[in-house]
Amino acid sequence: MVRLFGSSGIRGLANIELTPVLACRAASAVATQANAKLAIVACDTRVSGSMFEDAIVSSLTSAGVDVLLSEVVPTPILAYATKIYGADVGFMLTASHNPPQYNGIKVFKSDLSYTEADQEAVERIIANQSYRLVDWRSLGRVTSIDSKRVYLDGVIREVKLAKPGHIVVDSGCGAAYDVAPKMFRALGCKVTDLNSQPDGYFPARKSEPNAESLKDLAKTTEALGADIGVAFDGDADRVAFIDEYGKFVNFDRALAAYAGYILKRDGGGVIVTTLEASMAIDTMAQKYGGKVLRTQVGDIYVSEAIKQCSAVFGGEPCGAWIQPQQHLCPDGPLSAVMFLAALEKEGKTVSEFIGEVPEYPTARANFACNNEQKYKLIEQISVGLRAEFPDYTDFSTIDGTRIALKSGWLLVRASGTEPLIRLTVEGTSESATKDLTAKATKLINSQIEAT
Repeated sequence: MVRLFGSSGIRGLANIELTPVLACRAASAVATQANAKLAIVACDTRVSGSMFEDAIVSSLTSAGVDVLLSEVVPTPILAYATKIYGADVGFMLTASHNPPQYNGIKVFKSDLSYTEADQEAVERIIANQSYRLVDWRSLGRVTSIDSKRVYLDGVIREVKLAKPGHIVVDSGCGAAYDVAPKMFRALGCKVTDLNSQPDGYFPARKSEPNAESLKDLAKTTEALGADIGVAFDGDADRVAFIDEYGKFVNFDRALAAYAGYILKRDGGGVIVTTLEASMAIDTMAQKYGGKVLRTQVGDIYVSEAIKQCSAVFGGEPCGAWIQPQQHLCPDGPLSAVMFLAALEKEGKTVSEFIGEVPEYPTARANFACNNEQKYKLIEQISVGLRAEFPDYTDFSTIDGTRIALKSGWLLVRASGTEPLIRLTVEGTSESATKDLTAKATKLINSQIEAT
């Protein structure tokens, strides 16, 4: 049986890998697997969103499921609404940070996305075509809801800012285009918003927020003398920050700084992150009496681990932060607000807050590799890495291959959402990082060329 689900649901090129037919089958299978009576459906701003939304809603109502239609909202709002409305399942139509030609289906039960066991059950139903269909008199009904208001009310209840500052917000024409500026203004902030028009072609910048795509935000933040710049990806489950000097804040250092703040605030606890996160988070955890639990890459694995061990915070070094006191879905807008509250509590600027975290040189690279070969190649690369670095101090295959050395560590893994093999390297010095990266790159390229 061919796997449809990756680490972030079903995802692919719209109308090529992911079609309305597949969307119908997936929705029918989820309705059958969950014995669902009530579902919530939402999408981000992608051009293909309404097409897939129609397919999902049709299949759900044919299975007798009543549908609450949330339309264009961030993924965390869909997850939050699924929990608050008591829906059996929630469907988010998004490809998150991927380019505009992609789309995807992410399924939630309450605020937790479908686990591997749930996904396998759905895929068996699709393979067997054993869908639930009801008599015409029992078809589901569709009702529109304002889940943005429910979410905003929840955030405003949780967070208060005594000294709200000037924030520049870049939603990148994605799903946070209106809710993020509204949220910051409701908290009393002075807001300058960029790219707040919804546009599924993402004309202003790439959907993925990084140092390169956020150059305009950085320039604007510096020019206006704003306190902070905040940016989101296409579905706003990720957040990125620009400091008061107009400098992009490294994802790993932001994650480690905020994790340290939470541990300091709570007097310790467990922080959950992934194998590819910087060792800086371990440094901060040791400083404030906390522990770090690492999972394989993917927010569902972080969310599951947070729930299982009652962690105080968790996240990935891509800006996907989970605030477990509120809900278990990575939440860009909420995390941005919580970050502002942390700055206020500590009485620090962004650069001062981040400055507490040590910076270890990091390198990342992607290697094109088709989906059919990438997992087999990881196994072959794993063997090669052990031979290349015989003096390793730790070796893990929980997610790809991670090798720890005295001079740093490296992780090679197959992307769960794209036809790529990803390499992450962190060294104790620039020269160590460059050396590890060069050796790993040579090995990966040789293995790909040999296929």
